[in-house]
Amino acid sequence: MGWQTILFPVMWLWRPKLFLTLVFFIGAAYLLIAFNYSYSDGNRAGYVQKFSKKGWVCKTYEGELAMTTVPGVAPVLWEFSIWDDKVAKELERVMGKRVVLHYKEYRYLPTTCFGETDYFIDRVEIQE
Repeated sequence: MGWQTILFPVMWLWRPKLFLTLVFFIGAAYLLIAFNYSYSDGNRAGYVQKFSKKGWVCKTYEGELAMTTVPGVAPVLWEFSIWDDKVAKELERVMGKRVVLHYKEYRYLPTTCFGETDYFIDRVEIQE
């Protein structure tokens, strides 16, 4: 048994173009799966307490929803992110009112460039 037989399975590591192509396609496949299958989705109701556009390179909208169950009790704060400009403008328009936010949760995204939280809002409704 020669050294070629032993090292044949790892020979592709010495070919930089093949290695980089393989890394690129594995990364693209991971992002395709991560963005097309949400871990969970649902609704949260409350008052938007904080809302801003953040980021150095990748600008996303970040906010905080104060969910109150009983008046006079300290609210539970829930942080969220928004990708879509139309949804962000709709949320800015209804700030100060009780809203229902429909979200999708995406776990294990590789960077915070996509948003600082795992919860991404895709629809805003006014609760009356």
